[in-house]
Amino acid sequence: MSKTILIQQANLVNEGKIQVADVLISGEFIQKIGQIPAEEAEVVVDGRGKYLLPGAIDGQVHFRDPGLTHKADLHSESRAAVAGGVTSFIDMPNTRPNTLNLDLLAEKYRLASEKSLANYAFLLGINGENLEEVLQWDTSDLLAITDDGLYFSGKGNILADRPDMLERIFSTYKGIIAIHSEKEEIVEKNEEAYREKYGDDVPVKFHPIIRSEQACFEATERAIALAEKHGARLHILHLSTAKETSLFRNDIPLKDKKITTEVSVHHLWFTDADYEEKGTLIKWNPAIKTQKDAEGLLEALLDDRIDLITTDHAPHAIEEKLKPYFQSMSGAPLVQHSVVCLLEFHKQGKISLEKIVEKMCHNPAILYQIDRRGYIREGYYADLTLVDLDSPWTVSKENILYKCGWSPLEGTTFQSQVIKTWVNGNLVFDQGTFDDSSRGMALVKSKS
Repeated sequence: MSKTILIQQANLVNEGKIQVADVLISGEFIQKIGQIPAEEAEVVVDGRGKYLLPGAIDGQVHFRDPGLTHKADLHSESRAAVAGGVTSFIDMPNTRPNTLNLDLLAEKYRLASEKSLANYAFLLGINGENLEEVLQWDTSDLLAITDDGLYFSGKGNILADRPDMLERIFSTYKGIIAIHSEKEEIVEKNEEAYREKYGDDVPVKFHPIIRSEQACFEATERAIALAEKHGARLHILHLSTAKETSLFRNDIPLKDKKITTEVSVHHLWFTDADYEEKGTLIKWNPAIKTQKDAEGLLEALLDDRIDLITTDHAPHAIEEKLKPYFQSMSGAPLVQHSVVCLLEFHKQGKISLEKIVEKMCHNPAILYQIDRRGYIREGYYADLTLVDLDSPWTVSKENILYKCGWSPLEGTTFQSQVIKTWVNGNLVFDQGTFDDSSRGMALVKSKS
């Protein structure tokens, strides 16, 4: 039997405001919010001076399980997630084998039920091989379908490059279609030019020129035009350029938008100036670009053209990263550090706590219609994180929890720290210690 827990006098950051209040957790749920006598609970947590946030919902991760578990697995990365204040994640289909049918999808849910400390959902992959099958299956319970990551398994698997496939999906599929948006034709032409000059060992600083603004913008512009033609529900993953933000609207609420997008933390945190020091450690697709792009993305996040913040958490073994440009794998781990990165931006005066919570907690729940999560509300699941905004610490090998054992943020000092994290009312992370017996739940869509 779980105990009733009272979090006393924390600063609740929720639904556009901050207020000092008590939160009573009973079982899996938030039972009461207000001024609550300590006698009503079996366990009392002193929240004075701390900030209580809804647990973050990371809308894009690659936890590598099954098939690539030398890099990461559902247990290791979910531990890192809850230590970072992330209580739910949505995992992409480029595991091995790629998640291209409902049996493989069910197997991932089974694995997560046995291994994950955080709540979980998995997206069904769609490509040229399974397109017609997916359109015939009942996928109404799925949060979305996606092509993300599948381009690694062969040409022709990135939907943004296949207007014929987009037309077919957009004219038929009623749910969210989440896509990786780069024009491979432009990327390949740029690759050839740099290969001619440098051979296989192209300096990584040219990555954002090879995977260019043009490649991103043209793909996104075309995908949006096709989606609008058919009234389809399109979500553009990990936006990376300021120019693309002009393609999105902020004059209607998120719940009414048919075209949505997100920004990943690394596209806000790093710029092309960091390639000199970080090298291939910050090689992502789409590429980290200029300071102007990072600033434009933040501006669009603040004015609601960009709807949510994700990580695109994509761990690789360090030896897979420290290879010449074309051999180095794209992606890096981030889920343990996403919340504190945004809290650092808050300390710098760039974003409010309320906006962080909106983009990392509320909006993923709205966009994916997730049942009773993403808010501090009575009757909602008790997915919560308590943070101390004045507790400096430095990222080091000793405190990195990713199975791959490294982070592009090593050596970075953060002013804020995640103190405690509850998932479904269970205290799964408490100042460096874990309840490794605890398991998260599958995210399900709201019936309303």
